[in-house]
Amino acid sequence: MEHISITGDLGSGKSSVAKIICQQHAFEYFSTGSLQRKLAAEKGMNTLDMNKFSESTKEVDDYIDNFLRNIEAESDNIETPYILDSRLAWHFVPSSFKVFIKVKPEVAAQRVLADKVRSNEPDNKDLQSTIANLQARMQSECKRFKEYYDIDYRNEDNFDLVVDSSSLTAEEVAETIIRAYQNHLK
Repeated sequence: MEHISITGDLGSGKSSVAKIICQQHAFEYFSTGSLQRKLAAEKGMNTLDMNKFSESTKEVDDYIDNFLRNIEAESDNIETPYILDSRLAWHFVPSSFKVFIKVKPEVAAQRVLADKVRSNEPDNKDLQSTIANLQARMQSECKRFKEYYDIDYRNEDNFDLVVDSSSLTAEEVAETIIRAYQNHLK
């Protein structure tokens, strides 16, 4: 079985969808976002600050990238496939089934504001500041990934499946992904 890499917009529901798939199917879960939040907390930063920090050093990216490279290298030896919740897993695990989840900025901001579990986020006071913070993070990531890897992670041509989650539940997105994945395996 091959891994599924889930990339997408901030607030698109990547983590929720990935966890649903793992609960309903035999996949292990790995989230680079969780790892980045943990590293940010250790450095006393929020996620936007960590992105800005990462523009000047590859320390964090190298750590995450190497983990993903190891998954690709060991794919034939891994018994349980991964759901890789990561902006760049599609790039570092090219054998994976590659999914991009997009979402309208207003919907993403509403989801982030409603998510009380999300840690190390910038100060999101209202819808507009949350949209601005999400845009700033996305721009920072796009700039960094273009500079470090010469890639555009938002280019939908890189993916096997693109899903707009703006008007779908996480369960509906998960079902769409699993159906497409099963078709892909055939």
